[in-house]
Amino acid sequence: MRKNLFVFGMSCLLMLGSAESILASEKNIAVNQKTEASAKDLIGRWDITIDENGKSAPSWLEVKLSGLKTLVGYFVGSSGSARPVAKVNFDNGKFSFTIPPQWEDGGQDFVIEGEVTGDAIQGTITTNEGKKYNWKGVKAPYLKRTAAPVWGKTINLFNGKDLTGWKAMGQNQWIVKDGVLTSPRSGANLISDQKFTDFKLHVEFRYQKGSNSGVYLRGRHEVQIEDSPKEQHPSSVLFSGIYGFLTPSEINALGPNTWQTFDITLIGRMVTVVVNGKTVITNQEIPGITGGALDSNEGEPGPIYIQGDHGPIEFKKIVITPAK
Repeated sequence: MRKNLFVFGMSCLLMLGSAESILASEKNIAVNQKTEASAKDLIGRWDITIDENGKSAPSWLEVKLSGLKTLVGYFVGSSGSARPVAKVNFDNGKFSFTIPPQWEDGGQDFVIEGEVTGDAIQGTITTNEGKKYNWKGVKAPYLKRTAAPVWGKTINLFNGKDLTGWKAMGQNQWIVKDGVLTSPRSGANLISDQKFTDFKLHVEFRYQKGSNSGVYLRGRHEVQIEDSPKEQHPSSVLFSGIYGFLTPSEINALGPNTWQTFDITLIGRMVTVVVNGKTVITNQEIPGITGGALDSNEGEPGPIYIQGDHGPIEFKKIVITPAK
Protein backbone atom coordinates (compact mmCIF):
# COMPACT_ATOMS: atom_id res chain seq x y z
CA MET A 1 0.00 0.00 0.00
CA ARG A 2 2.80 2.41 0.97
CA LYS A 3 4.58 1.47 -2.27
CA ASN A 4 1.45 2.30 -4.26
CA LEU A 5 1.08 5.64 -2.44
CA PHE A 6 4.73 6.44 -3.16
CA VAL A 7 4.29 5.66 -6.84
CA PHE A 8 1.10 7.73 -6.95
CA GLY A 9 2.85 10.66 -5.23
CA MET A 10 5.78 10.55 -7.63
CA SER A 11 3.36 10.50 -10.56
CA CYS A 12 1.65 13.61 -9.24
CA LEU A 13 4.96 15.39 -8.84
CA LEU A 14 5.98 14.46 -12.37
CA MET A 15 2.65 15.66 -13.70
CA LEU A 16 2.99 18.92 -11.73
CA GLY A 17 6.50 19.39 -13.08
CA SER A 18 5.28 18.80 -16.61
CA ALA A 19 2.47 21.33 -16.11
CA GLU A 20 4.92 23.91 -14.79
CA SER A 21 7.20 23.27 -17.79
CA ILE A 22 4.29 23.73 -20.17
CA LEU A 23 3.23 26.94 -18.40
CA ALA A 24 6.80 28.22 -18.48
CA SER A 25 7.06 27.36 -22.15
CA GLU A 26 3.78 29.14 -22.89
CA LYS A 27 5.00 32.16 -20.89
CA ASN A 28 8.21 32.27 -22.91
CA ILE A 29 6.23 32.02 -26.13
CA ALA A 30 4.01 34.88 -24.98
CA VAL A 31 7.04 36.99 -24.10
CA ASN A 32 8.64 36.23 -27.46
CA GLN A 33 5.40 37.07 -29.24
CA LYS A 34 5.21 40.35 -27.32
CA THR A 35 8.80 41.20 -28.27
CA GLU A 36 8.10 40.40 -31.90
CA ALA A 37 5.00 42.62 -31.85
CA SER A 38 7.03 45.49 -30.37
CA ALA A 39 8.98 45.82 -33.62
CA LYS A 40 5.67 46.52 -35.34
CA ASP A 41 4.84 49.00 -32.58
CA LEU A 42 7.89 51.06 -33.55
CA ILE A 43 6.66 51.53 -37.11
CA GLY A 44 5.08 54.94 -37.61
CA ARG A 45 5.77 58.59 -36.88
CA TRP A 46 6.94 59.94 -33.55
CA ASP A 47 7.04 63.47 -32.15
CA ILE A 48 10.14 63.63 -29.98
CA THR A 49 11.37 66.08 -27.34
CA ILE A 50 15.05 66.05 -26.42
CA ASP A 51 16.17 67.23 -22.97
CA GLU A 52 19.36 69.21 -23.64
CA ASN A 53 20.40 69.88 -20.04
CA GLY A 54 16.99 71.23 -19.08
CA LYS A 55 16.23 72.88 -22.42
CA SER A 56 13.65 71.19 -24.64
CA ALA A 57 14.60 70.64 -28.30
CA PRO A 58 12.15 69.25 -30.90
CA SER A 59 12.85 66.19 -33.00
CA TRP A 60 10.92 63.69 -35.12
CA LEU A 61 11.27 60.10 -36.27
CA GLU A 62 9.53 57.97 -38.87
CA VAL A 63 10.12 54.21 -39.02
CA LYS A 64 9.03 52.11 -42.00
CA LEU A 65 9.26 48.45 -42.97
CA SER A 66 11.39 47.90 -46.08
CA GLY A 67 10.69 44.52 -47.63
CA LEU A 68 10.08 41.64 -45.23
CA LYS A 69 12.12 42.49 -42.15
CA THR A 70 14.35 45.56 -42.48
CA LEU A 71 13.36 48.73 -40.63
CA VAL A 72 14.37 52.05 -42.24
CA GLY A 73 13.31 55.61 -41.60
CA TYR A 74 13.73 59.37 -41.50
CA PHE A 75 14.96 61.52 -38.64
CA VAL A 76 14.67 65.28 -38.03
CA GLY A 77 16.78 66.98 -35.40
CA SER A 78 16.48 70.48 -33.96
CA SER A 79 18.25 71.78 -37.08
CA GLY A 80 18.82 70.66 -40.66
CA SER A 81 16.49 68.76 -42.95
CA ALA A 82 14.99 65.27 -42.73
CA ARG A 83 17.80 62.70 -42.84
CA PRO A 84 17.37 59.17 -44.20
CA VAL A 85 18.06 56.26 -41.85
CA ALA A 86 19.47 53.30 -43.80
CA LYS A 87 18.66 50.75 -41.09
CA VAL A 88 17.02 50.75 -37.68
CA ASN A 89 18.41 47.93 -35.54
CA PHE A 90 15.78 46.31 -33.31
CA ASP A 91 16.12 43.66 -30.60
CA ASN A 92 13.90 42.78 -27.62
CA GLY A 93 12.05 46.09 -27.59
CA LYS A 94 15.17 48.20 -27.99
CA PHE A 95 16.34 49.95 -31.14
CA SER A 96 19.25 52.02 -32.42
CA PHE A 97 20.54 53.73 -35.55
CA THR A 98 23.18 56.22 -36.65
CA ILE A 99 23.09 59.22 -38.98
CA PRO A 100 26.01 61.29 -40.29
CA PRO A 101 26.38 65.02 -39.56
CA GLN A 102 24.62 67.35 -41.96
CA TRP A 103 25.25 71.06 -41.31
CA GLU A 104 26.85 70.47 -37.92
CA ASP A 105 30.50 70.66 -36.94
CA GLY A 106 32.15 67.58 -35.45
CA GLY A 107 33.35 64.41 -37.11
CA GLN A 108 31.46 61.50 -35.56
CA ASP A 109 28.00 60.18 -36.37
CA PHE A 110 24.93 60.83 -34.28
CA VAL A 111 23.88 57.72 -32.33
CA ILE A 112 20.23 57.32 -31.40
CA GLU A 113 19.25 54.56 -28.98
CA GLY A 114 15.80 53.87 -27.60
CA GLU A 115 13.16 51.45 -26.43
CA VAL A 116 9.46 50.95 -26.98
CA THR A 117 7.47 51.52 -23.78
CA GLY A 118 3.84 50.74 -24.53
CA ASP A 119 2.54 53.48 -26.82
CA ALA A 120 5.62 55.68 -26.36
CA ILE A 121 9.36 55.54 -26.98
CA GLN A 122 12.31 56.91 -25.04
CA GLY A 123 16.07 56.80 -25.13
CA THR A 124 19.27 58.78 -25.64
CA ILE A 125 20.98 60.65 -28.44
CA THR A 126 24.74 61.06 -28.62
CA THR A 127 25.62 64.01 -30.83
CA ASN A 128 28.45 64.27 -33.33
CA GLU A 129 30.33 66.20 -30.64
CA GLY A 130 29.93 63.38 -28.11
CA LYS A 131 27.24 65.05 -25.99
CA LYS A 132 24.58 62.70 -24.67
CA TYR A 133 20.96 63.70 -24.02
CA ASN A 134 17.77 61.92 -23.00
CA TRP A 135 14.63 62.08 -25.13
CA LYS A 136 11.00 60.95 -25.11
CA GLY A 137 8.60 60.42 -28.00
CA VAL A 138 4.86 60.03 -28.54
CA LYS A 139 2.90 58.93 -31.59
CA ALA A 140 2.46 61.81 -34.01
CA PRO A 141 -1.21 62.72 -34.61
CA TYR A 142 -2.78 62.02 -38.01
CA LEU A 143 -4.45 65.47 -38.17
CA LYS A 144 -7.11 64.19 -40.56
CA ARG A 145 -10.03 66.52 -41.20
CA THR A 146 -13.50 65.08 -41.76
CA ALA A 147 -15.06 68.22 -43.26
CA ALA A 148 -13.98 71.16 -45.39
CA PRO A 149 -12.97 74.22 -43.35
CA VAL A 150 -15.20 77.21 -42.85
CA TRP A 151 -12.98 80.25 -43.13
CA GLY A 152 -13.09 83.05 -40.63
CA LYS A 153 -12.16 86.70 -40.89
CA THR A 154 -8.89 87.74 -42.50
CA ILE A 155 -6.21 89.07 -40.14
CA ASN A 156 -3.35 91.39 -41.07
CA LEU A 157 -0.50 89.98 -39.00
CA PHE A 158 1.79 92.84 -40.02
CA ASN A 159 0.26 96.30 -39.57
CA GLY A 160 2.80 98.12 -41.77
CA LYS A 161 3.86 100.37 -38.90
CA ASP A 162 5.69 98.43 -36.18
CA LEU A 163 6.27 94.99 -34.60
CA THR A 164 2.94 94.89 -32.76
CA GLY A 165 1.81 91.26 -32.59
CA TRP A 166 5.32 89.85 -33.00
CA LYS A 167 8.24 88.98 -30.77
CA ALA A 168 11.87 88.35 -31.61
CA MET A 169 13.70 85.20 -30.50
CA GLY A 170 16.80 86.88 -29.10
CA GLN A 171 18.43 90.23 -29.88
CA ASN A 172 16.02 92.02 -32.22
CA GLN A 173 17.34 93.35 -35.53
CA TRP A 174 13.95 93.70 -37.27
CA ILE A 175 12.81 97.21 -38.24
CA VAL A 176 9.82 98.71 -40.05
CA LYS A 177 10.51 101.40 -42.64
CA ASP A 178 8.15 102.77 -45.30
CA GLY A 179 5.66 100.00 -44.57
CA VAL A 180 8.22 97.20 -45.01
CA LEU A 181 9.22 94.72 -42.31
CA THR A 182 12.96 94.25 -42.70
CA SER A 183 15.71 92.10 -41.25
CA PRO A 184 18.79 93.92 -42.62
CA ARG A 185 21.22 91.24 -41.41
CA SER A 186 21.28 87.79 -39.84
CA GLY A 187 19.84 87.86 -36.34
CA ALA A 188 16.73 86.82 -34.46
CA ASN A 189 13.73 84.97 -35.87
CA LEU A 190 10.30 86.56 -35.53
CA ILE A 191 7.23 84.83 -34.07
CA SER A 192 3.59 85.92 -34.17
CA ASP A 193 1.77 86.30 -30.84
CA GLN A 194 -1.31 84.61 -32.27
CA LYS A 195 -1.46 80.87 -32.87
CA PHE A 196 -3.38 79.04 -35.56
CA THR A 197 -4.50 75.56 -36.61
CA ASP A 198 -5.77 75.51 -40.21
CA PHE A 199 -5.45 78.61 -42.36
CA LYS A 200 -4.80 80.36 -45.65
CA LEU A 201 -1.67 82.53 -45.58
CA HIS A 202 -0.64 85.28 -48.02
CA VAL A 203 2.94 86.55 -47.80
CA GLU A 204 4.73 89.18 -49.91
CA PHE A 205 8.52 89.11 -49.54
CA ARG A 206 11.79 90.21 -51.13
CA TYR A 207 15.29 88.81 -50.62
CA GLN A 208 18.77 89.90 -51.63
CA LYS A 209 21.14 87.92 -53.84
CA GLY A 210 22.38 84.82 -51.99
CA SER A 211 20.06 85.33 -49.01
CA ASN A 212 17.97 82.70 -47.26
CA SER A 213 14.86 82.76 -45.07
CA GLY A 214 11.64 80.83 -44.55
CA VAL A 215 8.08 80.95 -43.26
CA TYR A 216 7.17 78.35 -40.62
CA LEU A 217 3.56 77.13 -40.53
CA ARG A 218 2.33 76.60 -36.95
CA GLY A 219 5.97 77.24 -36.04
CA ARG A 220 6.85 73.70 -37.16
CA HIS A 221 6.86 73.34 -40.96
CA GLU A 222 9.14 75.60 -43.02
CA VAL A 223 8.31 76.84 -46.51
CA GLN A 224 11.75 77.69 -47.86
CA ILE A 225 12.67 81.17 -49.11
CA GLU A 226 16.04 81.08 -50.84
CA ASP A 227 17.81 82.69 -53.76
CA SER A 228 17.48 79.60 -55.95
CA PRO A 229 17.97 80.02 -59.73
CA LYS A 230 14.77 79.51 -61.71
CA GLU A 231 16.46 76.97 -64.00
CA GLN A 232 17.78 74.84 -61.11
CA HIS A 233 16.23 71.41 -60.61
CA PRO A 234 13.56 71.63 -57.86
CA SER A 235 14.39 70.30 -54.41
CA SER A 236 12.70 70.21 -51.03
CA VAL A 237 15.52 72.36 -49.60
CA LEU A 238 15.32 75.02 -52.32
CA PHE A 239 12.88 77.86 -53.01
CA SER A 240 9.24 77.08 -52.09
CA GLY A 241 9.93 73.53 -50.86
CA ILE A 242 8.61 72.24 -47.55
CA TYR A 243 12.10 71.97 -46.11
CA GLY A 244 13.44 68.43 -46.40
CA PHE A 245 10.06 66.88 -47.20
CA LEU A 246 8.08 68.21 -50.19
CA THR A 247 9.57 69.24 -53.54
CA PRO A 248 7.81 71.89 -55.63
CA SER A 249 6.96 71.06 -59.24
CA GLU A 250 9.24 73.90 -60.36
CA ILE A 251 11.19 76.84 -58.98
CA ASN A 252 8.86 79.67 -59.95
CA ALA A 253 11.11 82.34 -58.44
CA LEU A 254 11.41 85.87 -59.83
CA GLY A 255 14.93 86.34 -58.48
CA PRO A 256 16.51 88.61 -55.87
CA ASN A 257 15.46 92.22 -55.17
CA THR A 258 11.98 91.53 -56.57
CA TRP A 259 8.72 91.36 -54.64
CA GLN A 260 7.26 87.84 -54.71
CA THR A 261 4.26 86.04 -53.20
CA PHE A 262 3.43 82.82 -51.40
CA ASP A 263 -0.20 81.74 -50.99
CA ILE A 264 -0.23 78.77 -48.64
CA THR A 265 -3.20 76.70 -47.49
CA LEU A 266 -2.68 74.31 -44.57
CA ILE A 267 -5.48 71.95 -43.51
CA GLY A 268 -4.38 69.29 -41.05
CA ARG A 269 -1.17 67.99 -42.62
CA MET A 270 -2.25 68.79 -46.17
CA VAL A 271 -0.57 71.80 -47.75
CA THR A 272 -0.93 73.68 -51.03
CA VAL A 273 1.67 76.26 -52.05
CA VAL A 274 1.09 78.84 -54.79
CA VAL A 275 4.19 80.83 -55.80
CA ASN A 276 3.77 84.06 -57.75
CA GLY A 277 0.37 82.86 -58.91
CA LYS A 278 1.42 79.32 -59.90
CA THR A 279 0.64 76.19 -57.86
CA VAL A 280 3.83 74.22 -57.19
CA ILE A 281 2.66 71.95 -54.34
CA THR A 282 -0.90 70.61 -54.50
CA ASN A 283 -2.59 69.22 -51.39
CA GLN A 284 0.37 67.12 -50.25
CA GLU A 285 0.94 65.72 -46.78
CA ILE A 286 3.64 67.20 -44.55
CA PRO A 287 4.96 64.13 -42.68
CA GLY A 288 6.41 65.92 -39.65
CA ILE A 289 8.27 68.90 -38.26
CA THR A 290 11.13 70.46 -40.19
CA GLY A 291 14.49 71.50 -38.76
CA GLY A 292 14.32 74.72 -36.78
CA ALA A 293 10.79 74.02 -35.49
CA LEU A 294 9.76 75.66 -32.22
CA ASP A 295 8.46 72.38 -30.80
CA SER A 296 7.23 68.94 -31.84
CA ASN A 297 3.67 69.26 -30.46
CA GLU A 298 2.06 68.76 -33.85
CA GLY A 299 -1.48 68.40 -32.55
CA GLU A 300 -1.48 71.93 -31.07
CA PRO A 301 -2.03 75.33 -32.71
CA GLY A 302 1.14 77.26 -33.47
CA PRO A 303 2.35 80.69 -34.60
CA ILE A 304 3.61 82.00 -37.90
CA TYR A 305 7.37 82.18 -37.57
CA ILE A 306 9.73 84.02 -39.91
CA GLN A 307 13.38 83.07 -40.23
CA GLY A 308 15.74 85.98 -39.76
CA ASP A 309 19.01 84.22 -38.93
CA HIS A 310 20.11 83.34 -42.50
CA GLY A 311 20.51 86.72 -44.19
CA PRO A 312 18.57 89.89 -45.13
CA ILE A 313 14.86 89.52 -45.86
CA GLU A 314 11.89 91.90 -46.28
CA PHE A 315 8.13 91.42 -45.93
CA LYS A 316 5.43 93.79 -47.15
CA LYS A 317 2.29 91.81 -46.37
CA ILE A 318 1.55 88.91 -44.01
CA VAL A 319 -2.18 88.16 -44.13
CA ILE A 320 -3.85 85.07 -42.65
CA THR A 321 -7.40 83.69 -42.88
CA PRO A 322 -7.89 81.09 -40.13
CA ALA A 323 -10.49 78.35 -40.15
CA LYS A 324 -13.28 78.77 -37.63
